[in-house]
Order: sequence, then structure tokens, then C-alpha cells
Amino acid sequence: MDERRVAPPVLQAAAPKKRKPGGAKGFWRKIRKPLAQSNFAKGLIASLLAYGLRFVRLTNPLAKGSTDVKQAQAELTPAIIALWHGQHLLAPVMLPRRQKMLAMVSRSADAELNALVLEKFGFEAVRGSGGREDKRHAEKGGARALIVLKKALDAGKNVAMIADIPHGTPREAGLGIITLARLSGKPVIPLAVATSRRKVLERSWDKTTINLPFGRCGVIVGEPISVPAGASEAMMEFKRQELTASLNRATAQAYLIADGGRL
Repeated sequence: MDERRVAPPVLQAAAPKKRKPGGAKGFWRKIRKPLAQSNFAKGLIASLLAYGLRFVRLTNPLAKGSTDVKQAQAELTPAIIALWHGQHLLAPVMLPRRQKMLAMVSRSADAELNALVLEKFGFEAVRGSGGREDKRHAEKGGARALIVLKKALDAGKNVAMIADIPHGTPREAGLGIITLARLSGKPVIPLAVATSRRKVLERSWDKTTINLPFGRCGVIVGEPISVPAGASEAMMEFKRQELTASLNRATAQAYLIADGGRL
């Protein structure tokens, strides 16, 4: 009998199964679209977030060494308030509401909730370019927002902008805020807010920091940055770096005093 060895069939490796996002992230993905279509749900969530921010501020007394924000605003108005992504959540509660203020918010769908929260504190949200749009629409949206902000500054109002670029290099200022300073002739004022009790979302691109209640709050207004009307490209880049350094310095000081240190 002729016996032949039959080679065993080649086993193909099973394709790895895609893991579905679980926990809070998976839940958010499921409900995000329905929420985005419900004005009632968005308004309710914005109200709850605003109440939460007020509670955090109420339970975090100002640490020794904090800047008197009301006095700084009275001396520097009108001006452009600069904040970092992920470090800005408590800022609307810290700013005086006597004078109307405009804030630039991304045009992305996810940022709509941020705009609604700002409106709860009396801010007017100006929608700028979003990172998910193509370049042509992003430039168009950004240009329109800058025009609106410049008009507000010309009318004597303060405006607020996030200095770093969405999903870019965190805590490095972009040229947008420097351009507004050049066009308006108004100074850029770095503002940093920190609390001793906080939760840092390490996996987020900007290390978003959630401020928690029952601690201390450090608030620092940094050195103003002025940009000449005829600033060259080299001067604009220099001012961008100057703002980056000033805002990072203010942020470090805010965390230092919030954590019980001395300047």
C-alpha cells in the first residue's frame, strides 16, 4: 500500500477582533449623536456643567498670591485674554461678568457644548475654525471670527481665545491670537487658573485638567504682550514665542500657589 504523507492544511491566523470602546468613552459615543440633535438635552447639560463649575469655584477659595482679576480687568480692558487648551475649564467663573465678553470657540460639533456653557456665564461665543474642517473652510471661519473679535475690541469689550491650536502642540501659542493683537492694537493677557484638587486626563492630547471641589484655587494674570501694527513675520514669530513663555510661566505659578507653594 502506497502511503503518502498529506501535509496538514495551513492554518490562517484569525484576524484580530476590533475592540469596541467600553466604559464612559463607549457610552459617550452612543449618546453623542442623539444629544447633538436635541436642543433641550444640550441646554440641560450646559446648565448642569455651569452649576458644577460654580460649585467648584465656591469650594475653592483663592490661594495667597493670586492675582486680583477684577482689578486687572479694570486696568487692562479692552484686551485679549489668552488661555491654554485643557487648562481653561474654570476660567469663565473667574472672570468678572460686569462687562460683556466674547470668546472664540471651535466650529466643530463637539465644541458646541462649550459655547452653550459660556453663554450661561454671560459670554458671547464666536465660532472659529474647527480642526475637522478642510483648510479652505477653516481659514474662512477663522478669518470671520477674527473680524468679529476685532470689532468687539474696537467697541471696548474684552475677548477670550485659546492660544494653542486644537490637536497641535499643547501649550505652544499659534499665530491666530498674535494676528488679532496686531490688527486690533490691543494687548494679549495670559490667564492661568489651577486648583489643588484636580483630575488630569492623561490620554487627552492637551492633558485636560478637571478642577475638583474642596481645595484651593490659584489665579495668575501674566505679563501683557503687545504686537506692533506693522509687525514683520519675524516679529510675529517672536511675539508668538513670547506669549508661549508668558502663559506657561503664569500656568506654572498658578499651580505652585494652588498647591501651597510660594512665588
